[in-house]
Amino acid sequence: MIRALTTAATGLEAQQANIERLSNDLANVNTDGYKRSRNEFQDLMYETIKEPGAALGANTVSPVGIQNGLGVKVGTTHKIFEQGPAKMTYHPYDLMIEGSGFLPFQMPNGQITYSRSAALHIDASGVLQLTNGAKLVPQITIPSNSLNVVITPAGEVKASTPNEGEIVIGQLQLLRFQNEQGLNALGEGMYLPTPASGAPLQGMPGENGLGTIQQGALEGSNVNVANSMVEMIQTQRAYEMNTKVMGVADQMLGATVNIK
Repeated sequence: MIRALTTAATGLEAQQANIERLSNDLANVNTDGYKRSRNEFQDLMYETIKEPGAALGANTVSPVGIQNGLGVKVGTTHKIFEQGPAKMTYHPYDLMIEGSGFLPFQMPNGQITYSRSAALHIDASGVLQLTNGAKLVPQITIPSNSLNVVITPAGEVKASTPNEGEIVIGQLQLLRFQNEQGLNALGEGMYLPTPASGAPLQGMPGENGLGTIQQGALEGSNVNVANSMVEMIQTQRAYEMNTKVMGVADQMLGATVNIK
């Protein structure tokens, strides 16, 4: 009876982790560039009472054994980097990556991070940056006398000026990782590479499997509200079943203790 209590408790903890993950996904349903998460569960170790194949006699072995499971745990939580829907903003400094890849940014503290969210703005010097102060790498500065800015699918940044006409002022670079799920999420749509993700591989947009750049659009969150709601109901039911198991085990334990 005591084992049933502790086993059900591991189930409660696992389902609590699942509902916390779902709550974060649903909270970010309108966050540009947000990637939904996924929990993977693993069963805990087993108490082996009889080994499968144990000898039963002179030339006889048991075809099956007796093993008691001790519960469940969260094995891993990772991001799902599937493409999010396009949100047309028609703002010239909003960029969307169609396909795989990340844009590199330099944070105000000098740290290089990577993001798929690129709602860019210009500062007083015309430098393109995010609202948190992170600047594109390589840095791109919009001329103060520019009349129009065009960013091609290949990442070429062009500005139209009164005297020189259309000039190239920069080139966007994209980077990809061998294992995107191994990236470390920092918040604000930023990621850091880890030994699990591998080193970033740089390339031009549209080449070597990298995506292209769409100007005037942002990538929306890839959270599917309907699927998340269904999963939330399933998680709630699983939590309730584990509490029911704990209640039944407690009643059985009480009946055993009260035997006269």
